[in-house]
Amino acid sequence: MDSIFRETLRSELDFQDIKVKELAGRTGISQRTLEGYLGARGSIPPADVAVKIAKALNVSVEYLVTGETEQNSRKSTAAQCSRFEDIFYGLPIGKRQLIKELLAVLQKFEVAQNPKPE
Repeated sequence: MDSIFRETLRSELDFQDIKVKELAGRTGISQRTLEGYLGARGSIPPADVAVKIAKALNVSVEYLVTGETEQNSRKSTAAQCSRFEDIFYGLPIGKRQLIKELLAVLQKFEVAQNPKPE
């Protein structure tokens, strides 16, 4: 379970392009403590610390601890959409257009692979 927390936290920091120093500033948790959670001998933090980290990253504590998302949770889905939206709109217009084109191709491929039953 400890390694899942470490891997999920590292993955989320990478995904959001957040440095440990920045997370420390957002949470009030020392950089050294956070690096301890990310280290090879990392452990799961106490509940109050995990809550601070989860809030700063806009994810659930359950996700950090288990690595599993709540598929039926509107908050979790909204947070994921918000993160994707932030990343998308942070890109130059040309790259946004490429992503739109890629999504259109993927959608056509999905329809071709999974036609609607008649």
